[in-house]
Amino acid sequence: MTSFPPSPLMGQMQHQPLLISSIIDYAARHYGATEIVSRRVEGDLHRYTYADCQRRARRLAGALAGLGVGMGERVATLAWNGYRHLELYYGVSGSGAVLHTVNPRLHPEQIAYIVNHAEDQYLFFDLGFLPLIEAVAPHCPTVKAFVLMAGRGHMPAAGGPVRLLCYEDLLDAGDDDYTWPVFDENAAASLCYTSGTTGNPKGALYSHRSTVLHAYAAATPNGLNVSGADTVLPVVPMFHVNAWGLPYSVLLAGAKLVFPGPALDGKSLYELFEAEGVTFSAGVPTVWLGLVNYALQNGLKFSTFRRTVVGGAACPPALMDTLIDQLDVQAIHAWGMTEMSPLGTVSTLQAKHLRLPPGEQRKILYKQGHALFGVDMKIVDDDGRELPWDGIACGHLMVKGPWIIRAYFRDEGGEVLRDGWFPTGDVATIDADGYMQITDRSKDVIKSGGEWIGTIDLENIAMAHPAVLQAACIGLPHPKWDERPVLVVVTRPGAQVSREALLAHFQGKVAKFWIPDDVCFVDALPTGATGKVQKNKLREQFSGHRLDAPAKGK
Repeated sequence: MTSFPPSPLMGQMQHQPLLISSIIDYAARHYGATEIVSRRVEGDLHRYTYADCQRRARRLAGALAGLGVGMGERVATLAWNGYRHLELYYGVSGSGAVLHTVNPRLHPEQIAYIVNHAEDQYLFFDLGFLPLIEAVAPHCPTVKAFVLMAGRGHMPAAGGPVRLLCYEDLLDAGDDDYTWPVFDENAAASLCYTSGTTGNPKGALYSHRSTVLHAYAAATPNGLNVSGADTVLPVVPMFHVNAWGLPYSVLLAGAKLVFPGPALDGKSLYELFEAEGVTFSAGVPTVWLGLVNYALQNGLKFSTFRRTVVGGAACPPALMDTLIDQLDVQAIHAWGMTEMSPLGTVSTLQAKHLRLPPGEQRKILYKQGHALFGVDMKIVDDDGRELPWDGIACGHLMVKGPWIIRAYFRDEGGEVLRDGWFPTGDVATIDADGYMQITDRSKDVIKSGGEWIGTIDLENIAMAHPAVLQAACIGLPHPKWDERPVLVVVTRPGAQVSREALLAHFQGKVAKFWIPDDVCFVDALPTGATGKVQKNKLREQFSGHRLDAPAKGK
């Protein structure tokens, strides 16, 4: 813990702890009639207001107390984006318990591991996940009951293998007069596990203080720029890093909130965007690829949708260009991690950039962006020496701040920080204006002949080719140069392109020794539970691929 010298004079301001319950109370009191619209798993649209959400969240908190859930005990969810999930966000954390959002896209064995590691007391789940619950439940001894997030009419017949409770029955038994407890703002509020691409997933345990500060920062103009004039549809799942904090920052800002439920295909999203007048959204590149392709293939435009944040993985410049130039949607690049709550940087222009030609502005917007207040960052070499912010030097990205973890839950993995800084595992540059650009993950960077080759730049160039839908670049063993880049490509439907044409597409765009040695065509790229391409699986898949010829340019 940080120690501080004694102060000669203390301020005389009121002390109000930063608690998540204060956000829903503020929203209900000052934006009580603002709508929350949800496409339910049941198939229909549900509508109610912030005031309704607060009332039901309080009833839920009272019901949890009736079940014996105490301060600091974990309550899990397996649910899509919807109003009941939002009630759990506030009802669980507001009661002093810890909300543990579990990713339903994980393998059942991983889900069981996470639930057991967290020692979850109850698990709330959406209709449709009952088969998953039945598979996982026998392996989760700490869970006292599983709560189906639906009404009595959707409950299965009694006598099954799992002890089930009905969500709406719990709320009916709750108390409208429930009063939120007041406690230390540093108390745990929510728990989110990493995707676990190497080893078991590890938990990031967020506090009330860190969550409220993150919500403030996310709502600012240099952040996600959310206001009461917006209608916000979070495509990023509420089971993935708290939907990037939007369930908090949107209510703090008083914006209308629209939840898509499980229907995340291009057609369903487009129709919901149009019907509800969505102005702002957030999601990973793979989701926007689907929505953009649906809109372009059907000659559609957006009538209200004007801004989207793209994160979770690097946004290909070709995708950003399409959103901006063809669909009139401002694509905002952002970067963060589960361990950072997650927001770290957002790419927005400064006043001096407005005088630049559009092409130069676009180059800035392609970067992951500028740190928000509350996040500090630096890049270091392999020996830990800080590197200059010149846009050229490339090093390991380190961060620190009040919503960045100092340790994993239960101290998994041991000491995390290095001299007070969290190592992100990313390799990046930072320019003189403080704009950071990820060039690779440390585990994915290609070391060829003693020099680093960034795979993200190569993937972006490949995806700028009109025949390429998706691309991933991996390093494969080479008898002379240790590793060489190989491009793995998914072509657009009906498009054709040769290996030679794609390699020629790189000429003049990168140094010769960066040009991939080969191109492999596949039907689909393997993606993980959060939508990121799993390069470890690609390396396994192509482990027998031989690269015997001398590398070009060497």
